[in-house]
Amino acid sequence: MADATYSDTYEGVHQVLERLLGPDGCPWDKKQTRESLTDMFLEECYELVEAIEEGDTGKIVEELGDVLFHVMFQMKLGEDSGEFTQDVVLGGLVDKLVRRHTHVFGDESASGPDDAIANWDAVKRQERAESGGSILDGVPKNMPALAYAQAVQGRAERAGFDWDSFQGVLDKVTEELAEIEAAGSDEEREKELGDLLFSVVNAARWMGIDSEASLRGTNRRFYQRYTIMERLSRDRGVAFDALTIDAKEALWQEAKANS
Repeated sequence: MADATYSDTYEGVHQVLERLLGPDGCPWDKKQTRESLTDMFLEECYELVEAIEEGDTGKIVEELGDVLFHVMFQMKLGEDSGEFTQDVVLGGLVDKLVRRHTHVFGDESASGPDDAIANWDAVKRQERAESGGSILDGVPKNMPALAYAQAVQGRAERAGFDWDSFQGVLDKVTEELAEIEAAGSDEEREKELGDLLFSVVNAARWMGIDSEASLRGTNRRFYQRYTIMERLSRDRGVAFDALTIDAKEALWQEAKANS
């Protein structure tokens, strides 16, 4: 429940934020800028994603609150600097949602999710064309690289630029792997590795797999299994670093069977 002084509503959070940034508020909060909050905002978003993937309702509720607070904090900074108001942000969002959901608020129809996203993309393409921009514009370039690759590939695919078959996608992965093996310098290998990763992400997209989430899952499994290996080694009175590679492989297989 919210503090009795402040309601458990959007307005209540706004009042708390105004108090924190007021004359007798929090020195740390008052020192923050749009730029200084960026890394913390990203961290909160990642924590929300983790909570969702873990299916932890309590953590989801908490992290949603943290993300919302950061959004409201940024809007408050905009208001205080005179750059924009909360109404401008929310009004722009409402306009965009209505404008791009032509199958809900307009004359278009959508029989399923594919039709809905096609309608959305058609409006976005028209907007980009009118502004002279690319359909790839708007995908943040500082996104995690796998997520960025999948996002731009998805946009290109919806504009009709894609492979004819999944086999072609897989053949490209094999081709890029061979080009790494044939590379004659570190610079070439780095370039070809990037091409390989891009092709693997494309394969994930064709399979309907989120490459970023897939790799996060593998990272979690590696963490769990490696820490089990360390624990088993400690329990047996053996220094993990001193084990042979065969002994470590045996521990890995044991940890894999128990995770």
